[in-house]
Amino acid sequence: MTRTGKTYLPAHYPDDVGEATTLITLTGSDRPGITAALFTLLAEDADVRVLDIEQVVIRGQLTLGTLISNPSNQVNLRKSLSDLATQKDVQITVSEGENDNVSTTEANHLFVTVLSAELKPAALARIAGHLAATGANIERIVRIAAYPITAIEFEITGAPIDLLQRTLSEEPRIQGVDIAVQRGGLSRRGKKLVVMDVDSTLIQNEVIELLAQEAGVFEQVRDITEQAMHGDLDFAESLTRRVALLKDLPVSSIGNVQKQIRLTPGARTLIRTLKRLDHQIGLVSGGFHEVIDPLAAELGIEFVAANRLEIVDGRLTGQLILPIIDRPGKARALEAFAEAAGVRLSQTVAIGDGANDLDMLAVAGLGVAFNAKQIVKDAADTSVSAPFLDGVLYLLGITREEVENADREGDRSVTV
Repeated sequence: MTRTGKTYLPAHYPDDVGEATTLITLTGSDRPGITAALFTLLAEDADVRVLDIEQVVIRGQLTLGTLISNPSNQVNLRKSLSDLATQKDVQITVSEGENDNVSTTEANHLFVTVLSAELKPAALARIAGHLAATGANIERIVRIAAYPITAIEFEITGAPIDLLQRTLSEEPRIQGVDIAVQRGGLSRRGKKLVVMDVDSTLIQNEVIELLAQEAGVFEQVRDITEQAMHGDLDFAESLTRRVALLKDLPVSSIGNVQKQIRLTPGARTLIRTLKRLDHQIGLVSGGFHEVIDPLAAELGIEFVAANRLEIVDGRLTGQLILPIIDRPGKARALEAFAEAAGVRLSQTVAIGDGANDLDMLAVAGLGVAFNAKQIVKDAADTSVSAPFLDGVLYLLGITREEVENADREGDRSVTV
């Protein structure tokens, strides 16, 4: 079935509020040459200036909008656009534009990123409704990832960031999605320091439990961990008691533990992509340097803060070398990393899953709760609930397509 090209023209143009403008919207099946043909046509009028333009293709369907200053001859414009619509088998709508007096720089825009393993229309309806209620105008909506999770990005203007954050704060819990509200501009694209927790974040394991299995004290260590999780022990005391149970474990067991470590899905993609973009990466852990340092070296991670096991004559003494990296210690480490990296705290990203990460998440410019309990999600700026660590990339405005294109190009300078 062949469609008939059509043009729809306004009855009049405004001449009483600044410069009169014309908005041309072209829709139809995408194919090479359509955009070039439209602007070749517009170029025939030397007085026409292009004031704004946007194009999107969804499943082969093109929508191209351009705002121009009014042409010198409206009749010629109508005739030329009608001929082009017929020739290219597209639809072209012409309407009155608005005076182009609003700044369109990204610095004045906010970005609302929505992540979900199963994105439902109801979630988007509520989010769009909340945006409207705050007076926000949606300038653009794009999908930045289709798998392993869906990521949608709204670019908006007209509402303050704190109001949007408050208004959308309950939607993740209600709709089962993750939402981040961030400013645009250079700060979003600038150099960042990304700092991650290790156990159950970068890796799927809990290192203290792997060591406990080697020492034959897994149940005792698990009991102490449960007490800490219920608030009966603070982290430092629980760690000290668990490490004491590892007394006399041979150093060779650490090598056995390292062989059992499994990275979280998406961890290598996250690190590889961040390094390609010249971001710096740090690890902050309540675990142990003896296990983490070789992993950090393999992945090319610049900064590491963790606890140290005391070792004498090739065996663990059951003691730690102070200071202990606890909840406040993780935040201090992030601050030290940022200073060493020459990165402002506002340009840091912290990723963690537990209560021990809360101070670090609060200090960072963007705190991300990864596969975390609700109390951590509530305290963080945003969350990634799907078990794929590279979902953090979408919060930074990096698309899945960009990641895959970079992988296909094969950056040989990155070995992770």
